[in-house]
Amino acid sequence: MSDSSIKSSISQDNSQPTLTEKLENALKNIYCISGLGADQRVFQKLKFQGYQPIHIYWLEPKKGESIADYAKRLTTQIKSDNPILIGLSFGGIIAVEIAKQIDAEKVILISSTKNRQEVPFYFKIFRWLPIHRLLPAKLILWISRFLASWFFSLRTIDERKLFNAILFDTNANFMKWAIDQVVTWKNELIPNNIYHIHGEGDRIFPYRFIHEDFSVKKGGHFMIMSQADYISSLIHKIVDLRSDETGDGKQ
Repeated sequence: MSDSSIKSSISQDNSQPTLTEKLENALKNIYCISGLGADQRVFQKLKFQGYQPIHIYWLEPKKGESIADYAKRLTTQIKSDNPILIGLSFGGIIAVEIAKQIDAEKVILISSTKNRQEVPFYFKIFRWLPIHRLLPAKLILWISRFLASWFFSLRTIDERKLFNAILFDTNANFMKWAIDQVVTWKNELIPNNIYHIHGEGDRIFPYRFIHEDFSVKKGGHFMIMSQADYISSLIHKIVDLRSDETGDGKQ
């Protein structure tokens, strides 16, 4: 081996982290849990200055698995003590279930629901008439694609393209399982330090059923994309709150 090759090898072996890598390692993690069937692309417009977003990935549900057991399996992806969690839509329900099992510094729900009282009464009809369990998983996915534009208040061509791309990649069996978990969810316990951001125009979880901490005017179920700058500002407001600023950490 030539001297130049040896020097190159030594240089590579003793390479130091770049400034970007050092900054990323110094940032505090925020764990993001996407909505039903969605993935990390729904968070792409949010700004996390000063924080490092870590995306929780969906796992294949086991046969007959409860939502509590499923949430417990997802906790293996969380490496921080007292983590900050952000849950979108169905991901918010999962964030609640995770926070019931581990201590979380803050849990931020976006376009979601905290307990059974906030689930619309007409969802509960499917507990007694579980039509969704009889339908093929792929048919449920097709119906979701057909109704998505209205239910999710998709406003632009880019939003429709992104949403369709996400649905195209969605596991149909996971979606069928997740829908069943939503309509049969009977949670009564709201963990500490939950902060709820909700749109006044949400058509999945209508605003009138929700006891939110921060409302978003004209915010639909997909406002994390359509009003990303404002949602980002609310997230920063919440994560920067100290628990001693108000009685229960909320305002």
